[in-house]
Amino acid sequence: METAALIVVLVIGLGLFFDFTNGFHDTANAMATPIATGALTPKVAVLLAAVLNLAGAFLSTEVSKTISHGIIQEDQITASAFLPLIFAGLIGAITWNMLTWLLGLPSSSSHALFGGLIGATIVGAGVMAIDFGVVLSKVVLPALLSPVTAAVIAFAVTKLAYALTRRYDGKPDGRDGFRWGQIFSSSLVALAHGTNDAQKTMGVITLALVMAGWQDAADSDPQLWVILACALTIALGTYTGGWRIIRTLGKGLTEVKPAQGFSAETSTAATILASSALGFALSTTQVASGSVIGSGLGRRGSKVRWRTVGRIALGWLLTLPAAGLVGAAAALVVSWLGIWGIVVDAFLALAVIVLIFVRSRRNEVTAANAMSEVAASGRAVKVKRNPPPTRRQRRAAKEARR
Repeated sequence: METAALIVVLVIGLGLFFDFTNGFHDTANAMATPIATGALTPKVAVLLAAVLNLAGAFLSTEVSKTISHGIIQEDQITASAFLPLIFAGLIGAITWNMLTWLLGLPSSSSHALFGGLIGATIVGAGVMAIDFGVVLSKVVLPALLSPVTAAVIAFAVTKLAYALTRRYDGKPDGRDGFRWGQIFSSSLVALAHGTNDAQKTMGVITLALVMAGWQDAADSDPQLWVILACALTIALGTYTGGWRIIRTLGKGLTEVKPAQGFSAETSTAATILASSALGFALSTTQVASGSVIGSGLGRRGSKVRWRTVGRIALGWLLTLPAAGLVGAAAALVVSWLGIWGIVVDAFLALAVIVLIFVRSRRNEVTAANAMSEVAASGRAVKVKRNPPPTRRQRRAAKEARR
């Protein structure tokens, strides 16, 4: 019993650390584009995102139920066998989150968590302990459909925004009024992120409490202290910034103008809020990236950097299996060494985290240099001052020449 209690405490601590990495890993989803267009300063943007992540975590628990009572069939595994597997799965998720943060890749923290838990469970309890129907319907299919859906919505909204504001085509920096709209739309994304991503850690901790007998299995709702702890932790992680990924989404995919940013954020928020209400454990990173790409395709004259898109897409494909392999390896160590395996896993995970953090200091990215190329002008991306003429402008010029 004492061993089980110790493992539960370790799972809660590791789960909250994953929540922290989720926060700084996903700050870019809400705040990369408003920082890129100058709608918000970097420090104000991350503070606003942190506050709204905190508020959003209290709005819904549907995603938490998907994790705590959906993907893994707890009734087929004993508590003493399953608690170490949750620990191993979290190690897989955290390792992948830290690695992709170092590389500046906006990968999915959600799929890292799912991959880690699935890999550890397969090793420790067998394939039959995974409910692949739930995995397919609430994880895999949303992962395939959500970026495309968000991109299509962002493309349409961007086209509509530019069509309704054609009289501003001659302005050198686009539709500046959309910067005010971006403050609202990016805030909505941050709120939606709290309703979706904070729930995942709540689900993991609730699952551990159920398996340890500290919570009734019939009660799928996370306890109040779990909600509060996860909300505060993801808010703190969000406030630290995650500037490497902000740089990738803010200027690595396409040059973002205010109307594009507003369109991308509106699409992201709508998709995430809808999925949270349905209990889909969606990747906010994939939705946000798809929205930015769609907005880039929707603005005439803009260019999408497809090489960067390819790197991000490769990261998406690798996330689930890579985190699963790390989780499986950690579970294998536990199965070999028992309680000492947990100690070994903890030390190895700590060593990897410290190593990645030290490596990141060599070329540190902060609020001061994430968008340094145009810091003096107050713009986070270089915007062409002379966009190509519209059809109406070409007709007018032709009439003038005639």
